[in-house]
Amino acid sequence: MKKKIGAVLLAGALTCSVGLSLAGCGGEIQREFEMPDSGFDVTQPVEITFYHTMGKNLQDILNKIIPEFNKLYPNITVTHRAPGGWDEIKNQIVTELLDNSNPDVAYCYPDHVAEYIQSAAAQSITDFLPGGRYEDYTVKQVKLDEKGNQVKDGDNYVYEEVPLGLTQQQVDNYIDAFYNEGNKFEDGSKMYTLPWSKSTEVIFYNATFMEQHSLEVPETWDELEKFCEEVKKIDDSLIPFTYDSEANWFITMCEQYGSGYTSSTGEKFLFDNPTNRAFVKRFAEWRQKGYFTTQILNSNAYTSELFTTEKSVMCIGSTGGTGYQMDTSSEEAPFKVGIAPIPQLKPYSSNHVGYDPNYHAKVISQGPSVCIFRNNDPQKVLASWLFVKFFTTNIDFQARFSAASGYMPVLEPEVMRTNKVYDAFLNETEASSALKALAVDVGMKHSDDYFVSPAFFGSSVAREQVGQLMAAVFERPGTLDEEFQKAMETCRYYSE
Repeated sequence: MKKKIGAVLLAGALTCSVGLSLAGCGGEIQREFEMPDSGFDVTQPVEITFYHTMGKNLQDILNKIIPEFNKLYPNITVTHRAPGGWDEIKNQIVTELLDNSNPDVAYCYPDHVAEYIQSAAAQSITDFLPGGRYEDYTVKQVKLDEKGNQVKDGDNYVYEEVPLGLTQQQVDNYIDAFYNEGNKFEDGSKMYTLPWSKSTEVIFYNATFMEQHSLEVPETWDELEKFCEEVKKIDDSLIPFTYDSEANWFITMCEQYGSGYTSSTGEKFLFDNPTNRAFVKRFAEWRQKGYFTTQILNSNAYTSELFTTEKSVMCIGSTGGTGYQMDTSSEEAPFKVGIAPIPQLKPYSSNHVGYDPNYHAKVISQGPSVCIFRNNDPQKVLASWLFVKFFTTNIDFQARFSAASGYMPVLEPEVMRTNKVYDAFLNETEASSALKALAVDVGMKHSDDYFVSPAFFGSSVAREQVGQLMAAVFERPGTLDEEFQKAMETCRYYSE
């Protein structure tokens, strides 16, 4: 090690409250990480646990790459599992933090991390970044030969010194919007997450139907309304479009209008305003005309089935769910699927009537990031950091994960295109794989347009409330004032 810094212990105690709590609830408060004098000890075994939401196909890829990580750090044992979906992960971690049985690394959304920060459970990674306290630190890593095999001197590994933290080049390799999500918290001065893989929303459309009826993919909400009118004229039984996430729809409209949704400082809940009420009222009118349905209105089921069974013409959903947008029950697809960006307030194509070069499109950024939890054993924190660093910067893993899932890699396109696996994926022609490649391609082209909402204690409640608000008003337009008021009151109650 090149530097040593004295210990700084977390002071104060936490009390049991809504959200996460440790002190007085049976759990020992874990200290903020301080580098031990010996740094990372490669001679001692250390085990870390990783929680995620991966299905079997993605876990298979993870299991193939973990041995590559272990070639470099053979003393680290990685145990991983999927406790369930996003809510299940957060709820389980909330419970396990009370007795310090929580994982060392976990998939996370910013809303989750805001709660972990509130409880002093999340470990900041700022010191491992350029300009951080451990910028000049190194770590021992097993040396590999040209074929990727471990180099040994007899029975002993040959080690080499490599940077412990991220280099500036590695930081530059991340897509900015994905990387910057890691500091979108209340104080804004610390990083808590790195991006694992990302998704965004796109339009999946029935290209066969569109071609048959000379319909164009709408680029604006006004055009979408006209599109719906035309579809209804063609076949009144069809649902012109579906939208899987009411919350994403609301939040995206706030971002496109610049009308206010939430803030991590000052007044936190800004979504009850005339502009937002107006777009909810407009969409509720569309609903009464049969122009769309949503997940909640569809009995809490994803709307992809309506699309694949040709009951709807378009589906606005996540690129991470691309595999569900094609009917794979038969060898021959029933129709051709196209993918396009979601509607904006103004056109995004330069050759489109009404295009404004000064208008900046807005598209939500989603998908898993990873966070590290505090631990009084500094070796666990260091092993967790090395794990996170490896998987979020490893081009081969990012390529394989993207190809299997339809999620976007978190590294810049020019970095990813140096990988043969990724290049082959983007050139795939087989139906289901080609659709995933197209979704990733469309999503990556709009990487400069991504946004994430502020994350703070209570932001997850806001997301839940605006989604429920939208669905309620869609079904009962006359309740608009009541639903906005109720959503605001609920947010304020649970954030106090």
